Amino acid sequence: MVAYKGVSCARCGHPLEGAYYDGCPACKKKGFNVNYETKYDCSGMKLPPISDKDEGIYRFKDFFSLPENAPHVSIGEGNTPLHRLDRIGKKLGLNNLYMKDESKNPTMSHKDRMCSLIISKALADKAPGVVISSTGNQGASTSAYCSVAGLPCVIFTTPNVSPSMKTWMQAFGAFVFVTPTMEDRGIIMEKLVQEMGYAPASGLIDPPIGSSCFAVDGYKTISFEVFEQLGGKAPDWFIIPISYGDTLYGISKGMHDLEDMGYISKLPKLVAAEVFHSCENNLSAGNEIPVEQPSKASIQTSIATGKVTFQTVRAVRECGGLASTSNDDEALAMQQELAQTEGVFAEVSSCASLVVLKKLVAEKKIALDEKVVVLITSTGIKTPDVTQLYVPEIPIIKPTIEDYKRAMAESYHHPL
Repeated sequence: MVAYKGVSCARCGHPLEGAYYDGCPACKKKGFNVNYETKYDCSGMKLPPISDKDEGIYRFKDFFSLPENAPHVSIGEGNTPLHRLDRIGKKLGLNNLYMKDESKNPTMSHKDRMCSLIISKALADKAPGVVISSTGNQGASTSAYCSVAGLPCVIFTTPNVSPSMKTWMQAFGAFVFVTPTMEDRGIIMEKLVQEMGYAPASGLIDPPIGSSCFAVDGYKTISFEVFEQLGGKAPDWFIIPISYGDTLYGISKGMHDLEDMGYISKLPKLVAAEVFHSCENNLSAGNEIPVEQPSKASIQTSIATGKVTFQTVRAVRECGGLASTSNDDEALAMQQELAQTEGVFAEVSSCASLVVLKKLVAEKKIALDEKVVVLITSTGIKTPDVTQLYVPEIPIIKPTIEDYKRAMAESYHHPL
C-alpha cells in the first residue's frame, strides 16, 4: 500500500465516514447515492518487474489499500493472456485488434481479481463470514476465495439463475439460497451485514453505488498487464462489457495510475458495452448522477441492467470515451463467430465488447490503424443453455458413410 493515501467520496470528496459500503452521507443528504473511492499518489512509483517474487495481481500490491501484513487470499488470479485477433480484425479491417481474455482466471471470470481483495480484506477485518447477492460469476468467485480463506460464504440468488451457475456457486461450498425477487436478495443480505457482521461482497444500496471501493482496485491490474503486454504502450481504445461498471471504472483507475507514473501521456478512450443504454443515455443527457433506464429480461444476464454508477459515467466522460449497446441476437452471433474464427468460447455477455466494436468501426469512429483492446470477461462454458439456442441437436447415426452424409446434410446443412 505504498501509494495508498486514503478514502473519500468519488463525487464531493467527503472523507470516509461510517461504513464504506453505505456510501457518502454528505451526498445522501442531497438525494445522491455515491460510492467512496480509494486515493493514491503514484508519482515517483514504478511498476514492479515481471519476475518479481509476488505473482498475479499481488505483483502490484503497492497499488492496493491492503495493509502490509494483511493476508493475500490468492488462487492464481491475473496474468491473463492478450490475444491478437487477426481473423476478426481482418474482417473488420482493423490492423491492431487485441482481446484480453479474463476467462483464464481461476473461476473463469474477471471477478477473481476483485474477489481476491474482497476476501483478503474480510480476513483482515476479522469478519465471521461473507455474503453476496449474485446470479453467477461474482457469486462463484466469492465462494471459491472464501473456501481458500476458510470463511463461510452465503449467496442469495434468484429463481431464474442458470442451473450451471448455481452449480458453480455451490461447488466451492457456499450456502446458496433463492429469494422470490431481486429486491428480496438485498433485504436479507443487509440483515446478515448489520446483524451478524458479515462482510458484503456486493453492493447493498439501490440505486447501486458499485462494489467495495477497496476491492475495485483489483481491476487496475488489467490496465497494468495490458500496458506490459502491448510492449509498454496503452491502447487507443479499450472496450469493456459493463453492468454497473466496476470493471471499467477500475481499468480507468489503472490507466490514471500509469499516467501519474509517467508511463503514458494520454488515456485510452474507454467504451462501455451494455444492453439497455444506461451509460449511453446518461452521457448524452449530461447527467451528473445517473438516472435508471428501462430494462427487461436478456440472455446477456451479466450485463442486463438499466443502472450504472456515478464513477463509471465519469470515467467514460473524462477520457472522451463513449457507450453503445449489444442486443441478444447480436451477442449470440458474435459468440459463435468468436468461437469459430478465433477458438475462444466466451460468455455471451462478454461478446458485447466485440458487438460494440463492430458498430464503432461501421460508424467510422475507430481508425483502422488504432490499437484496440476488447475485454472478454468470462467463459461460455458457464451458460451452455444460452449456446444451445443456436447449436444444432447432435444427430445419432449408424456407422455407415451413407448415414454420415445424410446427417451432415440434414443436421449441419453441410454439402459433401
